[in-house]
Amino acid sequence: MALKEPPPYVKGHNLLEGKSVLITAAAGAGIGFAAATRAAEEGARAVMISDIHEGRLEKAVATLKEATGLEAIYGKLANVTLEEDVQSLIDEAESTMGGVDVLINNAGLGHKASLLDGNSEQWREMLEVNVLALCICTREAIQDMRRRGDDGHVIHIGSMAGHRVPVGSGVYSATKFAVRSLTEGLRQELRAANSQIRVTAISPGFVETEFAGLYHASQEAARQTYGRFKVLQSEDLAEAVAFVLASPAHMQVHDILLRPTNQQS
Repeated sequence: MALKEPPPYVKGHNLLEGKSVLITAAAGAGIGFAAATRAAEEGARAVMISDIHEGRLEKAVATLKEATGLEAIYGKLANVTLEEDVQSLIDEAESTMGGVDVLINNAGLGHKASLLDGNSEQWREMLEVNVLALCICTREAIQDMRRRGDDGHVIHIGSMAGHRVPVGSGVYSATKFAVRSLTEGLRQELRAANSQIRVTAISPGFVETEFAGLYHASQEAARQTYGRFKVLQSEDLAEAVAFVLASPAHMQVHDILLRPTNQQS
């Protein structure tokens, strides 16, 4: 049997040639940074990353330029829970990249804040970052996409916690269940508007990022979380993003569920 050509999401197909990509919360050593790296490697004409940490953002932009050879990499300081920051982010993307062809809503966080005795400020932060900020970023980016031809792709980085409820994670899971609802709701609205814009959620299980340290407020707990078995890496999520973006125009990949092989729940 003759070997088939590699699928289009395998590196080297320039699947993002001529496209501009905006990724929120992408200056850390996590999913957003890995996705930005892959976007540049796939021939994107421009990549913009946002973050709330100025020093880390500047370092990330420099690192991405050196690693990928793409000069059109931009960083924008933005707190995505502030609507004026999101508007400024989209305005900056329009002025520097000509607009947004692909939006990756990567900003998200979790706290181990139970319903019985959780901190209401932590609940509020999860709702603002994981739900409201995602909605605002999506709305503003889609308005830009529709002005420029009504085409593009929005990718939400969700969680397996949006498909089942880990013990003690009721509020965090609620925010990720909301991402599932928002994905389907947006798909329906786009179809009703006869838009060619597509939307996808990617829902991973354990990924070795900064998430567990923040969630447990303990680096030791994070080491235990990620040390029980081989967990996913940020690059695995970047591969999933590439798969989504390589799908033909007539096909929408709606939700990808990813778990480490040895994760039981």
